[in-house]
Amino acid sequence: MTFSLEQHIEELCAELKNAFNTGERRVIAAELELAQAEMIVTMAEQDGFLDAEPPF
Repeated sequence: MTFSLEQHIEELCAELKNAFNTGERRVIAAELELAQAEMIVTMAEQDGFLDAEPPF
């Protein structure tokens, strides 16, 4: 999962560099921000810093 997420982030960065339309840039930047946040959560779960299960 992490590798495909890293690849997705790289692709979004490349798309953002090549986007000329302001609206398109905003959409790509939002997608990139979400992907980066997902990566942070995934890495925290893998490192044991974050428990994916809700507390009971």
